[in-house]
Amino acid sequence: MDTRRKHLKHIFICILAAATVVLIYLGVDVDVFNIYLGVERDALVNPKSQTSSLSPLAEPHWEDPGPYHVAYPRNYKFIMDDTPTCKSTTPFLILMVPIAPSDAATRDAIRKTWGNEKLVLGKLVETIFIVGLPGGADAEQQQEKLKRENQQHHDLIQSNFQDSYHNLTIKTMVMLEWLAEHCVKASFVMKIDSDVLLHVQNLVKLLVDPSTAKQNYMTGLVWWHSPVLRNPFIKFYMPRNVIAEPEYPPYPLGMAYVMSLDLPGKILGVSPQIKPIYIEDAYLGMCLKRLGISPTDPPETTMFIVTPAHPLSSCSLSKGIAVMTTGISQMTSYWETIRQGAQC
Repeated sequence: MDTRRKHLKHIFICILAAATVVLIYLGVDVDVFNIYLGVERDALVNPKSQTSSLSPLAEPHWEDPGPYHVAYPRNYKFIMDDTPTCKSTTPFLILMVPIAPSDAATRDAIRKTWGNEKLVLGKLVETIFIVGLPGGADAEQQQEKLKRENQQHHDLIQSNFQDSYHNLTIKTMVMLEWLAEHCVKASFVMKIDSDVLLHVQNLVKLLVDPSTAKQNYMTGLVWWHSPVLRNPFIKFYMPRNVIAEPEYPPYPLGMAYVMSLDLPGKILGVSPQIKPIYIEDAYLGMCLKRLGISPTDPPETTMFIVTPAHPLSSCSLSKGIAVMTTGISQMTSYWETIRQGAQC
């Protein structure tokens, strides 16, 4: 019986190879065909697993989005989410930090610096880190470390997409899903990269200002005429068949941007109409355009600095909100200057 089964298996593999060549020639979606054949092959090789439909498969098939798009939407789930933020608390401002699963050192640095500021100008501020699934040979060990870290701090949320630079748009949209579900009673959220220094008091001061809009509001370092790059040999190249326009719609740079908490639900509402590209901040600009909403410049250009001339003076730090740093040491040093009362 085993010899007969091995013989049938070899015949099946030959048929599969021939069919794949034919399908490539005909332009049929080979991946979908292989998913189907995978079920039939498993039934042949292992009769106990025989099934009559695709529904028992652990993961549904998703078409490869290609190099310029990402696999969103899909049924991503939160597999770590026991933070009290927006569940037993109602913060005025939520600071959401997308970060690599392995980067525990930066998370600890943020917890000890600007992420530790909880009550600012009488407003509750809470910090959350968002991660995807770790990768690499030590993925299981990384996951165990994340679980232990969250048991101590309860400030991690994790979804089951693969954490990577290319998947930043997925991470952003999953973040918006979480906010839309849990934080409708909060006022503002800032998405901030983990290598950025945040002057929390200056941010809260801006948001409580009566002139700051409480709805349809998004600010940061706004790029008003960001060109769609056509050189295939440079980063962020985007071909015309993906985006035909010469410029992206206006968007705040992804290093740090703030939005009122009516926007996550609105952005999610229009996102199915726009195929998501992997450049996450530009994609948010595309969604804002579909909503008919424009981002807002901050009152001062010195509030958001992406390419500062280090080292920054006490005067410069006293005026800023979000400043890109070179790493943990510099971020900690700048925060100490602010904490001690940076001024001009």
